[in-house]
Amino acid sequence: MIFLPTQLDGAWLVRPEPKRDSRGFFARTWCREEYAAMNLDSHVEQQSLSHTSACGALRGLHFQREPDSETKIVRCIRGAIFDVIVDLRPLSPTYLKWAAFELTAENRDSLYIPKGFAHGYQTLAADCEVAYQMSEPYVPRAAAGFRHDDPAFGIDWPLPVSDISDRDRRWPDFPGPFRVCSRGHP
Repeated sequence: MIFLPTQLDGAWLVRPEPKRDSRGFFARTWCREEYAAMNLDSHVEQQSLSHTSACGALRGLHFQREPDSETKIVRCIRGAIFDVIVDLRPLSPTYLKWAAFELTAENRDSLYIPKGFAHGYQTLAADCEVAYQMSEPYVPRAAAGFRHDDPAFGIDWPLPVSDISDRDRRWPDFPGPFRVCSRGHP
């Protein structure tokens, strides 16, 4: 795997290195030892899959509050998504900055998202599937988010939003009624 630093502190784009032969290729997409060697959180507690039917649909911006904050590794396994992360760690040099990545079934890239980041994505094709690995289990009382169109972030989504859940539409603007990282770090 090739670990490519992003413009946000602690977030990485992870590219597989296919080994090709006449049958096609084989590529590693996860290795605890390789993540640990990069000083990245290599603990995986839960894996999830989402399917989104419509092109232009939006999910996010989501995160879990402390003490249940989570590291995520996200990969699009069918279709294409515009994946966005926002650094919510007050002591980070990239605090409140966002970055976007096109994750597709074809490029097979994944995104390593450290604790203390909000995450969301917009589908760029119909019938998208996204696979997640998380360092912590989902904890409903810790679930939180901010609106995708929050002016504090100014995210430039590539398409008009064709579908969004009521819950995601109702997230508050930043700063919300709580601190994201009470100790100032993930």
